[in-house]
Amino acid sequence: MKLTPLLDRLAALDTNTVSDALDFLGLPGATFGLRPLWDCPKIVGRASTIQLGPKADTKPTVHLISPVIDAVTTDDRVLVIAGGANGISCWGDILANAATVKRIRGSVIDGASRDIEGSEAVGYPVYGRGVTMISARNRVIQIDAGCAVEVAGVTVHEDDYVIADRCGTVFVPAAHIDAVLDLGECIARRQDGMVAAVRAGRSVAEVMHDTAFEAIAAPLNQPS
Repeated sequence: MKLTPLLDRLAALDTNTVSDALDFLGLPGATFGLRPLWDCPKIVGRASTIQLGPKADTKPTVHLISPVIDAVTTDDRVLVIAGGANGISCWGDILANAATVKRIRGSVIDGASRDIEGSEAVGYPVYGRGVTMISARNRVIQIDAGCAVEVAGVTVHEDDYVIADRCGTVFVPAAHIDAVLDLGECIARRQDGMVAAVRAGRSVAEVMHDTAFEAIAAPLNQPS
């Protein structure tokens, strides 16, 4: 899997650290409830956004998400799927196989997946709210793609950055990725030092005092 320098740096962090960096910068992006739907690996990539919605008639239509998969030409994509209906699938094993062929890195669903064993069998990461057996056919359709979508309360744009691991999913606005990475790497170094300090016997109350965390953001508050 080829990584760009920015994605390589993002992959070296975890969602906790990226969430903290967003907090320090006053940016949205961290979510709650979008967790791995099988014991899948962490994913990082650029968002390909998809908006779903309820189907209003019974006319045949192209299966949701399939046109987006067909259009992918790079190996940095994560499908970010919004508008899932409660208890209704918006992902399955045929889509997982197609996405694997196109070297898509994974899917983040604000909804549910069916056939989760099929995704697991091909090693395709799926993050979402839960699993179901109820098909999307004649219930949910694709409304748009490449647009701004709302996922777990966060607005995600096409090409925003995505990181997802066992703690959940975080989106980073593309315009702020450099600042988030710089601060995230600083936080990671500081927290590694804190772990080393408590292992060496220092008081955890001292090591984890609020002033220690405030020191991380001090450069942000200095006049440029």
